[in-house]
Amino acid sequence: MPNWQRVVAATLTSTTIALATVAASAQSLRGGGASFPELLYERYNQEYEQETGERFKYTAIGSGGGIRLFTNQALDFGSSTLIPTPIEENQMEDGLLMVPTGGSAVAIVYNLKDVTTDVRISREQLAKIFTGKISNWKQVNSRYPDRKIQVVVRSDSSGSTFILTKYLRKISDGKIAASREPDWGFDLFATRPQDSGVAGEVRRTDGAIGYVQAGVALQNNLPVARLENQSGRYVRPTLEETKKALANIKFNEDFTSEEINDPEDGYPLVGLTWLLVNKKYLNPTVLEKTKELLNWILTKGQDFNEDVGYTRIPEDIANQVIETADQEFRVRPY
Repeated sequence: MPNWQRVVAATLTSTTIALATVAASAQSLRGGGASFPELLYERYNQEYEQETGERFKYTAIGSGGGIRLFTNQALDFGSSTLIPTPIEENQMEDGLLMVPTGGSAVAIVYNLKDVTTDVRISREQLAKIFTGKISNWKQVNSRYPDRKIQVVVRSDSSGSTFILTKYLRKISDGKIAASREPDWGFDLFATRPQDSGVAGEVRRTDGAIGYVQAGVALQNNLPVARLENQSGRYVRPTLEETKKALANIKFNEDFTSEEINDPEDGYPLVGLTWLLVNKKYLNPTVLEKTKELLNWILTKGQDFNEDVGYTRIPEDIANQVIETADQEFRVRPY
């Protein structure tokens, strides 16, 4: 090969490598999954970009979708309000670190024209509404209209659904199964994907009832029910009541927690949410970007949680997660 051709070839090769490096550096991390923390991650993205100049992409597709796409390596990180099953975790070839980011409440939202006071729903009534045994609003309260209860639920694999059905299982002594995609056992009015889909259907349907993350209810100006908790108080899904419910939560060694099913105090329908993160990486740039984002979320990012209605992760747990990432994140050979 003539010298000039060697020079051109070498220059093209160097340019290609440089461009590839720049592209990897400039590419935003891609995340997706639960709609439960969508408002929180939107705030994180705004603040993270303002502070660091970096952004990440997050798409709400449901917890089940987040687990599936993360397992298939279609995302840099997943998000879930569900804890992956052992079978799902075994399919994650690059390992899994569960990163708790915050806690929140599932609000029972409704649309009942001409009712201006808060709807109050007892534990027994809630279980009966979501099993079809109570089907008219007059059965909830004789002062409510004689109107059919139109039940709207999630159509996708949902952490919010699991939080609700796990609570229903607890208060029904196991008669209702906890599931991310339950067979509700009666004729539903509608099934819709994502919290936004449920909120939209409830908003346009007189007599409807459904469930969404508490911030989504507020964002959509939907009335929320007061639910009876274990101590007999009827409470709304406020941040203060959510904090009471999550005050004594205990974490497992893998940073999961499965104890939240009927807190003694506070609002009863609460849960945590997690990021799903690999422990092994092909691309060292993605590894470093992931560590930087996690460090920020678990330190500075926590300061924004309560602004959008989410509880903070205890500082000692956050520090343990950061330490685990430092120790266990690796670049794997090609």
